[in-house]
Amino acid sequence: MKTVSDLFMPLSGKITETNKLLLKEPTLVNSEPFENGWMIKIEIENSQEIEHLMRNEIDYYKK
Repeated sequence: MKTVSDLFMPLSGKITETNKLLLKEPTLVNSEPFENGWMIKIEIENSQEIEHLMRNEIDYYKK
């Protein structure tokens, strides 16, 4: 079974490249996510947003 969903990007920026190989082999997203299965490359607008990735939300909002 194949599914499609929206892709959410937790950083502001612009997409600079898409992986055209996925059009022919979409299963690479699951089988090789860190090699040939990448989806997009981005140019980050605000590098400070990186600090908030994978942060415990409860600790973040207690500030």
